Amino acid sequence: MGYSKTDLTESRILLYYGFAPLEDPQAVMFWQRTLCEMLGLKGRILVSKHGINGTVGGTLASCKEYVRRTKAFPAFKGMEFKWSEGGAEDFPRLSVKVRDEIVAFGAPEELEVNEKGVIGGGVHLKPEQLHELMEERGDEVVFFDGRNAMEAEIGRFKDAIVPDVKTTHDFIKEIESGKYDELKNKPVVTYCTGGIRCEILSSLMKKRGFNEVYQLDGGIVRYGEKFGDEGYWEGSLYVFDRRMHLEFTDKAKQLGKCTHCGEGTNDFRNCENQECRKQTLICDKCWDEAEHRYCENCAPVKANA
Repeated sequence: MGYSKTDLTESRILLYYGFAPLEDPQAVMFWQRTLCEMLGLKGRILVSKHGINGTVGGTLASCKEYVRRTKAFPAFKGMEFKWSEGGAEDFPRLSVKVRDEIVAFGAPEELEVNEKGVIGGGVHLKPEQLHELMEERGDEVVFFDGRNAMEAEIGRFKDAIVPDVKTTHDFIKEIESGKYDELKNKPVVTYCTGGIRCEILSSLMKKRGFNEVYQLDGGIVRYGEKFGDEGYWEGSLYVFDRRMHLEFTDKAKQLGKCTHCGEGTNDFRNCENQECRKQTLICDKCWDEAEHRYCENCAPVKANA
C-alpha cells in the first residue's frame, strides 16, 4: 500500500474498543503486540474474553495500517476508531496485556457479550439524539458521569452527577449505596471519555433497578467532535497520555482550579510524597514553590514536618 508524504510525516492517536467473545485472548494479545511493534506504535491495549480496549499512537501511515489489519480480524470488523492529535511520543512505551476485564469494574462474571456487543446495556444515543432527548424531556434528564471523580474536575456535562469514586472498581459499591435511588425512574444518560466504561456501567445500573438508562455513543470524544463547546459539555477532557487534557475549541470553559490558590488550571501533577503520588490540580505558579508540590492531604503534613 502506498502512502503520501503526510502519512509518513504526521502522527495520530487512536482510541478504540470492541466487545466481542474471544476464544483465545492470549493469542489476540500476542498478535496485537507483534503488530504494534512492527508498525512502531506505542500505547496501552487490554484484551479479555469480552473484547479489546486500546489507545495507541504513531505515524499516520502506521495508524492506518493498524486499523486496516485489526478490522480484518472477524471479531473486530465493525469496531470504530476515534482519531486525535498526538503520536507515539505521547506514550512511554507499548503495553499489551490480557486481563479478566478490559475495564476494571470488578464484575467480570456479570458482563455478557455477543458478536453485537454488550448484552443488556443502556440505549445508545448519538450526539444528535442526545440533543433530541434533551429537547423532549428537558430537566427530567440526568447526566451521570462514568469516569473517576478526578477527571470531572476539569470537565463534565452541565449539571452532571459526579459519583464519589476514585477508581472504576468503586462504581458498584457506589450505585448500590442508595445515594442514587431517586434516579431509578428518571432518564439517566451515562457518559465517559470514549464510551467503553458506559457500555458496562449502564448494564450494571440496569441490573440494579435503574429503568431508563442511556449511554452517549462514542463518549465525550465523539460529542466534542460534533458540538465542540456549543452544547452541553463544559470544560476540558482528561486523557490518559502525556497530553493529560485536551480542549475541543478555544472557547472551552475553565472549570479546573488549583488546589492551593484556587486559580484556574487544567494541569494535574503527581503529589511529591512518594507514598502518595495522587494526581492533583496545581497551577504553574504554585508548582514553582516547593512547599506546594503536594496534594491537599499531604501539603499540611509537609508544612509541619
